Amino acid sequence: MAKISVEVPDELLEDLDSHVGEGKKFVNRSEAVRASIRKTLDLLDDIDTRRGRLDDE
Repeated sequence: MAKISVEVPDELLEDLDSHVGEGKKFVNRSEAVRASIRKTLDLLDDIDTRRGRLDDE
């Protein structure tokens, strides 16, 4: 699995951390970021499909 590095504003990181940890939505920051990326890409695919910009493969 590739590793990437990103800069994140402190406010966004604080919000992210409020969802990470024992008994919360995500076990770690990496899982939260991966889930967010997947969800965003799915939403963009849905938009493109509705607008006829995505070929069915």
